[in-house]
Amino acid sequence: MVLAVRRPKQAKGSLRMPIPTPFHPRTSALCTSYRWKQWAGYYAVCSYEMNHEREYFAFRHAAGLLDVSPLYKYDVGGRDAAAFLSRVMARDVRKLKVGQVGYCCWCNEEGHVLDDGTVTRLDDTRVRVTAAEPALAWLDRNRRGFDVALEDVSERIATLALQGPNSREILKQVCGADVERLKFFRATATKLDGLAAVVTRTGYTGDLGYEVWVARDDALALWDALVAAGKPYGLEPAGLDALDVTRVEAGFILNGVDYFGARDCVIPSQKSTPYEIGLGGTVHLDRDPFVGQEALKREVARGSEWAFVGLEIKWDEMERLYDSFGLPPHLPATAWRTAVPVYANGKQVGQATSGTWSPLLKRNLALASLRTPHAKLGTPLEIEHTIEYQRRTLPATVVEKPFFDPERKRA
Repeated sequence: MVLAVRRPKQAKGSLRMPIPTPFHPRTSALCTSYRWKQWAGYYAVCSYEMNHEREYFAFRHAAGLLDVSPLYKYDVGGRDAAAFLSRVMARDVRKLKVGQVGYCCWCNEEGHVLDDGTVTRLDDTRVRVTAAEPALAWLDRNRRGFDVALEDVSERIATLALQGPNSREILKQVCGADVERLKFFRATATKLDGLAAVVTRTGYTGDLGYEVWVARDDALALWDALVAAGKPYGLEPAGLDALDVTRVEAGFILNGVDYFGARDCVIPSQKSTPYEIGLGGTVHLDRDPFVGQEALKREVARGSEWAFVGLEIKWDEMERLYDSFGLPPHLPATAWRTAVPVYANGKQVGQATSGTWSPLLKRNLALASLRTPHAKLGTPLEIEHTIEYQRRTLPATVVEKPFFDPERKRA
């Protein structure tokens, strides 16, 4: 059985426009910048003010509240739910205990990544999958022989990410569960200010944080409860610009930016395997057959052509380059997502796919896909940088990622 929930229809003859999330009455009233973007068909705030700095520092020094309802969400139910997902995902979902969350990717038969997301064991027979792109049709095509029911709950579930060092204290004010005991990548069903909710200790900022999942009709009550509880703790509503800086600091990969799902690729060279984009840790290779397993085994045997790394761009050299033009250093106001070439001894060896100046770390950082021989820690490279319409290069070094990994994230 497959149950799909359709997005609200547009008026006949109208252009396809984004639709509001369940939290839109609150977020739209607060978004004084009027800076929005489309995320999976929904309106999503870029930044509530003209600049995202307040929201970024809330994530890193207090707490930020982010609407992540546009995530695609699928409930897989039935006695074979875990076995089915283990067949279609690179991770062995059967190993997840009830109340545990796993980070996963799923591939085509050639071992190329289609998407990445999370799976949560809600109970013995029900697992929730989140995805960046629609996955219901693909799940349905692969479920033959399994006793499972698929349900698209994307429209039914409203979700907020509460992230930052004060997030636990805020949640304790309204949550019926003992959040002190909720471990990293764990989930619990609870009451939150009287609302039925699932709380997961997950997020995309690389910091201490939680995500709260409630029924759509409870969205505004959830927002109001968390905002009221968070006021003494410096809680700020936050948008995607601030999130983008934190996710680069955390070394998190993004579909459509740092890699492309295989279904969206036009030519083979645009496709990536889990090992090539830093998701090798999500692959449980030696087990029962799963989609893409044989191709991934062959890759492990021969070695991967590409590696996903962190780069640090030399700030002193950037200052010198700009000074040679009579200019002060200039960086984008937000994290950048336009890929730029990376060179070794004048030969292109890869591309930096996203990056940012880290206000907290005071470092110029990038995420990059490199030919494997050039991906070792400490390798000196050059990254392309355009100044006054002229293409130059700046020294960069392969460094450890995540760039930001506080102990409190897992403590």
